[in-house]
Amino acid sequence: MNTMHQFKNSSLKVASLFIFTFLITAGLALAQEDKLLLQFKGENGAGKGKNVVLISGDDEYRSEEGLPMLAKILSKHHGFNTTVLFAIDPENNNVVPNYKTNIPGMEHLQEADLVIILLRFRELPDEQMKHFDDYLKSGKPLIALRTSTHAFNYGKDSKSPYAKYHWQSNVPGWEKGFGKKILGETWVAHHGHHAVEGTRALLDGIQVSAKNPILNGVTDIWAASDVYTVNGIGEDAEVLIHGASTSGMNAEAPINWKKSLMPVVWTKSYQIEGGKKGKVFASTLGASIDLLSEDLRRLIVNACYWGLDMEAKIHEKANVNIVGDYSPTMFGFDNFRRGMKVTDFE
Repeated sequence: MNTMHQFKNSSLKVASLFIFTFLITAGLALAQEDKLLLQFKGENGAGKGKNVVLISGDDEYRSEEGLPMLAKILSKHHGFNTTVLFAIDPENNNVVPNYKTNIPGMEHLQEADLVIILLRFRELPDEQMKHFDDYLKSGKPLIALRTSTHAFNYGKDSKSPYAKYHWQSNVPGWEKGFGKKILGETWVAHHGHHAVEGTRALLDGIQVSAKNPILNGVTDIWAASDVYTVNGIGEDAEVLIHGASTSGMNAEAPINWKKSLMPVVWTKSYQIEGGKKGKVFASTLGASIDLLSEDLRRLIVNACYWGLDMEAKIHEKANVNIVGDYSPTMFGFDNFRRGMKVTDFE
């Protein structure tokens, strides 16, 4: 009886181990099949045949929501082929904006004609970062939104060749990192009262008089994101829009004239060692909730045409109607939607 009892227990353990192993293996197989990026094929439009890669990866302003929406607009209404990349937790392939060391699909930058980023404090593996560095060396255009001024944050003991991208870098020629080197400014401070004051966009009169095509159809932008402090953006930078702090978090809130204006949208050139000269469109706006503003979406779409030297094809009032449903989450740390897969943003 004891022998039979032991045999049954042993059999149950083997069976349980088999079932457990099967479930783990099946789970891993399913995880491996998860889609890790989004791609939308361009339909009719001037951008047909051009490839735009949008890289999300911030833990506050919900770029994982806003950039897929912009990608759909660019593909559906303007013909661009778009690819959207996300911060992915490799253990479960969930979209986890707080996961700062993995953005799969960076190799798609090799075929990109234009890149749009909204990143914050990333420290990507060298094999991923190399694709971004190579893209900048190509001199191709870049659109950088909101926290991209402080897109990278490397540990002080990092031996990575890309540690110079760190937002407070001391590397000669890369002082204050990617933000200062490429965009003209790194993170400084909140000029507006964060989550209390929004931003009212004030178009630069010189740019309006010059009929800058990036401003075509752009007249009314209010954003929930507050104004960032900007101390300098480079000699060749042109400010397109200034930001005034609003005394409240809605479009009707009055301007707080006690606070000075700050650049919130500008263009400039960039060039890194061993690379060609390229051009940048930068904005300290761009949270997913900011993109409810039709004119802000239009501004970014216009900037895509500008970046690709297609200014003549910028519409007087570009179609930026949202494709499908769009209900952005209010910005904030750790308030991203849990358990989300890339397909949830299709």
